[in-house]
Amino acid sequence: MKLTATREDILSPLQSVIGVVERRQTMPVLANVLLSARDERLSITGTDLEVELMATSTVSVQSGGDITVPGRKLLDIFKALPEKTSVTLSTEGDRVSLRAGRSRFTLSSLSATEFPLVDEINAQQTLTVAQGEFRRLIDKTHFSMAQQDVRYYLNGMLLETEGKSLRAVATDGHRLALCETELAERAKSPQQVIVPRKGVLELQRILGTEGNLELAVGTNHVRAQVGNVRFTSKLIDGRFPEYGRVIPTNPSKVLEADRDALRHALQRTAILSNEKYRGIRLMLRPDLLTLQAHNPEQEEAEDQIEVSYKGDELEVGFNVNYLLEALAAIDSEKVEIGLTDANSSCLIRTPGATAARYVVMPMRL
Repeated sequence: MKLTATREDILSPLQSVIGVVERRQTMPVLANVLLSARDERLSITGTDLEVELMATSTVSVQSGGDITVPGRKLLDIFKALPEKTSVTLSTEGDRVSLRAGRSRFTLSSLSATEFPLVDEINAQQTLTVAQGEFRRLIDKTHFSMAQQDVRYYLNGMLLETEGKSLRAVATDGHRLALCETELAERAKSPQQVIVPRKGVLELQRILGTEGNLELAVGTNHVRAQVGNVRFTSKLIDGRFPEYGRVIPTNPSKVLEADRDALRHALQRTAILSNEKYRGIRLMLRPDLLTLQAHNPEQEEAEDQIEVSYKGDELEVGFNVNYLLEALAAIDSEKVEIGLTDANSSCLIRTPGATAARYVVMPMRL
């Protein structure tokens, strides 16, 4: 294999795939990236066996071939080269030689046949969705995914198709985020798949805001082409909870507040909350919300803001981080919070809108 390219032609696709390449791996080949050169194209692939990223660019190929080289070292070399440098990359036995100006590097390599690739994903259906819309689904829900929960099906995001709707749902058992968008055409069939946390975060990183996205959904994998990057992720094999049952349908007590005023009041009060449990007490009176927090050092914080509320008095405790993350995901100036009683979850959303909804479970203080 031998090819010539500018520094940027290789650095750009390399940066797109490096997120899934770990330095320390159970399999040495997973610390490498696969370079495939043919027909004036270079494709660079990285994988951690859960998520696979492949990016392509146009280069001058003198002789085609496939080889794997240490991913992080290759990235560091290309980052360190001057801009617009012409680079020649060639294989010499079991080594890869790299020449750029007066610089010369020789890297170890492993055979391309050892590199695990996902060829076919047996797509059940392919969805066309605007990139900006799909990115919005992830941005509005990803923070509610669990991290290393024993209930492994919570360590990811549910993507659900139903009619012309595409829905993203994430929950860690204490709070839930749901966002939906309309598809251009009806989905072939209702389908639920769980994309693992790492796949969601990598997809979020490479998604743009322009153009459409083809999302191929298989039984065990999901695949998307984003510009010159092809994203493939394994799916989590598990049953997602029946999330519809935990979303309050008609909360009896509804308050409307200025989103920024509420967010700032929560941030101020949270300074003196318990660092471990992050509990904060909300006390509702007609048109007034009082926020209280205290910690084991007997320190206390209290704040008040005016709200639009006509119901009965109520006291309820929540994890302040969960409330703040839900408020940060809402775009409107006003926010609506639906409550039932001190032992029931609250529903946070933009007044009158149902596309994005956030549920937070109460906590005893």
